[in-house]
Amino acid sequence: MTRSADPHPKTPREIVAKLDRYVVGQAAAKRAVAIAMRNRWRRTQLAESLQEEVKPKNIIMVGPTGVGKTEIARRLARLTRAPFVKIEVTKFTEVGYVGRDVDTIVRDLVEAAAQIVRAEMMHEVRAEAARRARQRILDVLLPGAEGAGAGEEAAAARHRTRARMQELLEAGKLDDREVEIELEAPPTDWTSMLLGAGPGGGGDPLAGLRESLAELGGRRRHKQRVSVRRAIELLTDEEADKLLDRERLGREAVRRAETSGIVFLDEIDKICARRDRGAGGGAAEVSREGVQRDLLPLVEGTTVTTRHGPVRTDHVLFIAAGAFHVAKVSDLIPELQGRFPIRVELSSLGVEDFVRILTETDASLLEQYKALLGTESVEVTFTEEAVAAIAQAAAEANAALENIGARRLHTVLERVLEELSFEASEMPGQKVTIDAGYVRKRLDTVLSDRDLARHIL
Repeated sequence: MTRSADPHPKTPREIVAKLDRYVVGQAAAKRAVAIAMRNRWRRTQLAESLQEEVKPKNIIMVGPTGVGKTEIARRLARLTRAPFVKIEVTKFTEVGYVGRDVDTIVRDLVEAAAQIVRAEMMHEVRAEAARRARQRILDVLLPGAEGAGAGEEAAAARHRTRARMQELLEAGKLDDREVEIELEAPPTDWTSMLLGAGPGGGGDPLAGLRESLAELGGRRRHKQRVSVRRAIELLTDEEADKLLDRERLGREAVRRAETSGIVFLDEIDKICARRDRGAGGGAAEVSREGVQRDLLPLVEGTTVTTRHGPVRTDHVLFIAAGAFHVAKVSDLIPELQGRFPIRVELSSLGVEDFVRILTETDASLLEQYKALLGTESVEVTFTEEAVAAIAQAAAEANAALENIGARRLHTVLERVLEELSFEASEMPGQKVTIDAGYVRKRLDTVLSDRDLARHIL
């Protein structure tokens, strides 16, 4: 396994070009995250003594909902194969008077890293795991063949039979035969039941204890009757899991989280303590400021204990985002502001942006709907005028109602294609052209009635 999460680091220009395939506009935000990612690679090229001094330049994205803030961060993480977690910071105000549970952010990040590393390690051992799985299938197909009977002739006959059966198995000629296999069942998690712990170990401080107690009960086994093809898949997964080096997995997960982890702090404007409210803000204002002060050590750099080991957050990249309609970035406590030196503003989306989102992005909404209806053998075509009408309707709805950005396209398209989606299963082989008239017919009534639009769009 390579020491870098991405053995072929991309240049900022390449990163922006990749992001352009999924997010329309917002050039300043794309450039900022691209530079931040390239700086991570640059840091690894420095002498170790200097590496420790170079801190990531955290970013605050300011812009209304639905303009691409989350999508830029998420796509960036996928592009660079970096551990990524998206956190709604408002949930930490629900824990108590202040957000005492912010360490769960780091635990979740390490779990995300562990999933990436585990997938890579599973791929490494896949061939050996598949070989072991096939041997187990042969044991099921030829019960008692190994070591049974006496004499060289009987042993030779058993060997020939097994070799012949292995040939058939590898040729796929036994794929549809049903077999009964024995699989390990996940251990009963008694601590979750008794203590009410949530699923998943990432954000659970008792995860280590829960895992240890679960192992004490031993692994139960259960029988399952499936096809040979499915049995090979299940047994390969089980054998691959047995071949994993857990200690190595934990060490690599911690390293990935520390050196390439990305934490996306969403809705950060909701925990701003407004300065102009004075003493009238009450407990809510104190609670918001308390959450900021609890987040501060993570952003500054601290060590958090996780079930995979202690994790330092000194070089984790934090990207914060918020609409900041009411509050301002300057309403954050000064110490936290100082830890986010890069601020980029994302612009609202208009009709032209919506047209580009519908036609230029990879796996666009129109392509998705065409593919979905194509499964019913219905061929759907959208004219340029129809696309423009859909974009115009989304923009008008955003202006008249709440501005939810590109998310409005989902609601508009659902309304336009509702009737066709319902009847598509009864229209195999037909071709349907969606033009501007088709769009207006299904949207004009809704758009003309503000109260109706509020509930439907």
